[in-house]
Amino acid sequence: MSEAPFTLDGELKAAAQAAMAKYPPGRQASAVLPVLDLVQRHEGWLSRPAMDAVAELLEMPPIRVYEVATFYTMLRLKPEGKHSVRVCTSLSCWLRGSEEILAACRAALGVESFGTSADGLFTLEQVECSGACVNAPVVEIDDDYYEDLTPETIRGVLEALKRGERPQAGPQGGRQASAPEGGPTTLTGDPAELHAKAMAAAAERARARAAKAAEEAKTAKAAEEAKTAKAAEEAKTAGDAKAAPGEKG
Repeated sequence: MSEAPFTLDGELKAAAQAAMAKYPPGRQASAVLPVLDLVQRHEGWLSRPAMDAVAELLEMPPIRVYEVATFYTMLRLKPEGKHSVRVCTSLSCWLRGSEEILAACRAALGVESFGTSADGLFTLEQVECSGACVNAPVVEIDDDYYEDLTPETIRGVLEALKRGERPQAGPQGGRQASAPEGGPTTLTGDPAELHAKAMAAAAERARARAAKAAEEAKTAKAAEEAKTAKAAEEAKTAGDAKAAPGEKG
């Protein structure tokens, strides 16, 4: 496939310049990843002319842009489907059934790994560690993670995408985020009641601290009074002893 000329202009160029503005003057090359991402979202992939245009905008050698584009797997160097379906097959997902998930994706899309469906809607990939091990098995579709999958639930997600819908991302088994499966086992009562109990307990602890402080202050005062009385008694005794010799006459 020949690569058509590419010009970075209009709204796309304005968005790229906004990304560049986040970096200090003379450091515009630091924006290479966000600018490549913008171009990919606009074009669907990164052609050689597109990367050259990014290099020109960022005033950096084209080879440095190629190095970045070939390093990061989320950047596409050839045309792919509208939706990128990335199945994690790393250890945690494998232990939780990623092989069955991958097989379900292949069957639903009619492609093998790293292939694009005949309708151009999907490209299927295998990736290593999506970083969501606690919700394994996981499939990343475009910018969303679909987690806690079974062959049935991933088929449902893919069928919804075929219909032009956007399924709810996140856990597909009903649990909340990364909470334990089966729901909460503590703090399961009425929130208002739990709050009232917590506030009552806090007030009781405050009263106990105040009572303890008052008792300690009382004890300290009694000790100081006893010390003062003892000193006075010792002074009186010393005075009496000093006056005693003059009383003989």
